[in-house]
Amino acid sequence: MRPMTLLRAWLRHPAGASAWPSQCLICRRWPAQTLCAECRARFAPQLTRCQRCALAVPAGVAVCGACLREPPPMAQCLAAVSWQWPWSMCIGRWKFEGDTGLSGPLAALLQATPGVAEALAAAELLLPMPMSDQRLAERGYNPALLLARRLAPGRVQPGWLLRTRHTPPQRGLPRAERLRNVRGAFQVDPLAAGRLRGRRVLLVDDVMTTGASVREAAATLRAAGADPVGVLVLARTDEPTTH
Repeated sequence: MRPMTLLRAWLRHPAGASAWPSQCLICRRWPAQTLCAECRARFAPQLTRCQRCALAVPAGVAVCGACLREPPPMAQCLAAVSWQWPWSMCIGRWKFEGDTGLSGPLAALLQATPGVAEALAAAELLLPMPMSDQRLAERGYNPALLLARRLAPGRVQPGWLLRTRHTPPQRGLPRAERLRNVRGAFQVDPLAAGRLRGRRVLLVDDVMTTGASVREAAATLRAAGADPVGVLVLARTDEPTTH
């Protein structure tokens, strides 16, 4: 294969740099993929998760008790892994240390999660969870946008869902404060509102902790007429969502 043809094939590959031999970020084996198959199998077991909020639940349970009592605005929520080592290390490096080359391997990890391929095939639009201007300026990029562009580059609309104000991190806040923290924090771009009505939308995020932000964003999209609204996240904490 000619060098330029090889380069174009690599750039189109959903895993990006992980398609080339390298050192595994977790086990440090060489040569391997950035996230090798053995580490993915060992550290990304397929857990039974609530179909509505992706919280880990016992085998045979489809929807957790909290979602049965108070159904969330998202029709579906899929998560690749639990927020624990080594994924907290990998995602932290990707989010906070500027290692954007991990976007491909992490997108491939999410794409391999049961149900994700079907959700992507059914979705008309992918909307990344937006960041505040302050946080975007601090970080320089939105990890959720990098992830969405790897999953379905032709269907991503990064400016349609907006964050109206900066909010402090949710983790560690009491339930009431978490809800107040994100209430009204999102809005749909008025120019895009009419184009959302009746569209099948996937909201894409990197980490889902309390669930309050995702619920508020999904509710905002539903209010604009998007239906259904699903959620894809890389990692999910194993603590109960806020309902």
